[in-house]
Amino acid sequence: MLPVTTWRCGIRSSDLSGWEKFEGLDPASWCPRGYAIASVDIRGSGHSSGSVQIMGTNMGEDGYDVIEALAKMDWCNGNVGMAGNSFLAISQWHIAAQQPPSLKAIAPWEGCGDLFREQFVRGGVFEISNMDLINKLIIKGQNGTEDFAEMYAREPLHSPYWADKRADMSKIKIPAYVSGSDFSSIHTMGSIRGFWECQGPKWLRWSGRQEWHDLYVIPESNAELLEFFDHYLLGKDNGFVENTPKIRWALLQGGDRDAVENITIPDFPLPSTDYRDLFLGADGKLAESTPAESSKVSYVSRGEGKGVVSFDIRFDKPTQLVGIPKAIVYMSTEDHDDMNVYITLKKLDKDGNPLMHMTIPRARALAPSHAEIAEKDRTSLLLHPGSLGVLRASHRHIDESKNVHPNWPWHPHTFEEKLSPGEVVRLEIGIWAMGWQYDAGEGLRVEIGGGHDMNHEIRHFTTRFPDESTLNKGKHTVHFGGDYPSKVILPFVSI
Repeated sequence: MLPVTTWRCGIRSSDLSGWEKFEGLDPASWCPRGYAIASVDIRGSGHSSGSVQIMGTNMGEDGYDVIEALAKMDWCNGNVGMAGNSFLAISQWHIAAQQPPSLKAIAPWEGCGDLFREQFVRGGVFEISNMDLINKLIIKGQNGTEDFAEMYAREPLHSPYWADKRADMSKIKIPAYVSGSDFSSIHTMGSIRGFWECQGPKWLRWSGRQEWHDLYVIPESNAELLEFFDHYLLGKDNGFVENTPKIRWALLQGGDRDAVENITIPDFPLPSTDYRDLFLGADGKLAESTPAESSKVSYVSRGEGKGVVSFDIRFDKPTQLVGIPKAIVYMSTEDHDDMNVYITLKKLDKDGNPLMHMTIPRARALAPSHAEIAEKDRTSLLLHPGSLGVLRASHRHIDESKNVHPNWPWHPHTFEEKLSPGEVVRLEIGIWAMGWQYDAGEGLRVEIGGGHDMNHEIRHFTTRFPDESTLNKGKHTVHFGGDYPSKVILPFVSI
């Protein structure tokens, strides 16, 4: 996997022993410290029987059986833990929710918790995500792999099938050391929800580094994870519980500056967060009050001439935004009965140019400056353009009784409300968590369009795309001012 990524995500061959399973702990580091690493392939992989099913109850029950079998081995003290990134983190949510008695602690580092809402049908818009890449490079079996593109074609709305792909994290009663980041295109909100809903002792460490780099390159990450497992699996009184902050956050700066990490905060979101409404204005600016007169601006949503509309604000003093933003926009189209809407929050430098966050430390960069990274690599795992919100207009209905946060609306996705030509609809769009720091003179851009750039590492392997009927057509119009108070709600903090 690493060879197909830009700069191997800053991971050198010398950082790895070659014994590690991708996204899992390296046995060369862990076995000498008193641990056995069991890398168990999923049912249906290799020459095992059955087909490969991704997450859900079946995987959880299989994991339960594996953990109880491992606990009975003569080389095991009866205590089993789980650790790993991405797939190996998501599986922890599903397995731990089954409550195997011998599972004593988990460490899901960057783990999505709902395959429908957070990966394949985010906001009601289907995208195959990284699944074609995984099928090509990682999962090998004899009897086929669960086909999410086909399942979406059969069940495009939320259903019992998709519900089984959402882990019930409230059933997790054991200690959990959770890690996440702003810039995972899959795992951000799953990591947050997991931390919120897990019922046992728990820690959340937000990272400024790409997940594989964090796992394999940063010695402090593994050292702290070792302390966690030493305490809960080996029973060592090492001060982990007393000395480790419950929640630490990272502030991204963008450009050629690394993130500011390990900022201790009392809760997430911060109780002192000042949620401010910034309204879209006719001059392409964000303002504290909505314009008195109604205006509108349009963009081509797809194909030739595809574009975006944007609204900016410049901060006149140092500013920090940490938390969950939300956009409320009034939109219409004359050309179709639906719209796929994407909203991105981008940081601007003092000259008004967008800044992206490099997801590996500058010390591992292979270009002298952020600005000199090759154009083809600017849509890669290496660079984070800003937090994204997605919504298909026909899925705009909200069940407020299930909202986990005022800025994170719960869309049931169980029915559609199609649009009439020119009908103006109110879209409430949750935007994934952000943590950015701005100097005086820097700013923020709200960018609204009909799509986003897929990571080139993923795009290269993608062969299955949504049906034409689910895609955008023609122009989308954003209405603001007067009767249409379109706005973004931003989380201002001081930490």
